[in-house]
Amino acid sequence: MKFHFNKKYFYLGLSVALAIMSGILFYYILFHGADLSAAFDTFVTISMPIIDGLVLAYLMTPVLNAVEGRLVKPVYIKLNLSDTKKNRKRMRMISVILTVMVILWIAYEFFALIIPELIRSIQSIIFQFPTYISNLSDWAASLLENNPDLESVATQIFEKYSTRVLDFLNTSILPRINELLITLSSGVIGFFRAMWNFVIGFIISIYILGSKETFAGQAKKTMYAFFETASANQIISNFRFIHTTFSGFISGKIVDSIIIGIICFFCTSIIGTPYAILVSVIIGVTNVIPFFGPWIGGIPSALLILMVNPTQCLYFIILILIIQQFDGNILGPKILGDSTGLSGFWVIFAITIFSGMFGILGMVVGVPIFAVLYAGFRALVNKQLARKQLPTETQPYLMVGAITEDNSFTEYVPVKKKRKSSATKVKNNPAAEQDEKEE
Repeated sequence: MKFHFNKKYFYLGLSVALAIMSGILFYYILFHGADLSAAFDTFVTISMPIIDGLVLAYLMTPVLNAVEGRLVKPVYIKLNLSDTKKNRKRMRMISVILTVMVILWIAYEFFALIIPELIRSIQSIIFQFPTYISNLSDWAASLLENNPDLESVATQIFEKYSTRVLDFLNTSILPRINELLITLSSGVIGFFRAMWNFVIGFIISIYILGSKETFAGQAKKTMYAFFETASANQIISNFRFIHTTFSGFISGKIVDSIIIGIICFFCTSIIGTPYAILVSVIIGVTNVIPFFGPWIGGIPSALLILMVNPTQCLYFIILILIIQQFDGNILGPKILGDSTGLSGFWVIFAITIFSGMFGILGMVVGVPIFAVLYAGFRALVNKQLARKQLPTETQPYLMVGAITEDNSFTEYVPVKKKRKSSATKVKNNPAAEQDEKEE
């Protein structure tokens, strides 16, 4: 008996099977979500060296392209070497070696310059901390002595919250000192584990850089194998957009933060700010975080300077406000341009959501990730509007009341409510009735 293949029943059976599997997956996620989350965390922990390698390779790719395109390749062309596969491999190997040497040299020079100064600053803070506390208390006492009203308010606040602080220390901190020590030791172990993963990831990144075109070609080949040609083209185009958004934002933000850190160092050195290098490093590093970065770095730096010299603290606050205005209005737009296409509200929204989910890392990468999601949603909305032959710009919808069947826009006009009759109006008053009709 000859078997006849029926596509209708095949796709019907496939749909039923997929529906059953989706129901089973939904049930497992709903009632065994903790096990699934634990398995995912374990997988991420195991894969962390590879993830570090991919991130490092992505960050070093612009340096590799610059070294290869402006240094190694011109030398090969000048030597009239043939464009063979063997020579291309040698050129890439030399470019990778030079890129690694440049990265390591920059890292060494940076840490050789910064680390000794940071150590001296931290040692000075530790050894002179009692003196700083005494200076701060003397300054506060002299300030309160000249302002009796302020002294009374400060005394009430101190008496109110000092009891709460002591209760918190006695009931929460001291009984859990062992747990805090265990947490601290776990943090130290986690730090060394992260450093080990970073070293392994750095080695992996070298192999990725050596064959990055091959990996990209394999990924494209996979897309065209499993998707229709038009869909694969769209997916690859979307990934190019993601790459452009991320590379433009991350590289631009790093350059912007380095410049801000250098400007902060020169300005604080000129006005004589205590711990100028330490403060400038904090400002430069936290400036990588959009919007909230200057506050995250500026507040602890201002408190540190306040303990040493309250007057310098005031100068430092004014300086940081000027620098951040310069960064936000001149330097940042010049370097970053419109790399994300997000307004200020959406930047704050992205940082708030992603920082809650991923912490500090979410604050750094939340803006470009949300920019990609925002662009995808905007493209979907515009596609649906174009299908309905409606304009994709926002301006026509600002005061729209309704859209007619022929896609014409009618403006929304608020309806004015009639004023109610006054409670003091005399019933059957002809004058009042006449006024109401005229209204």
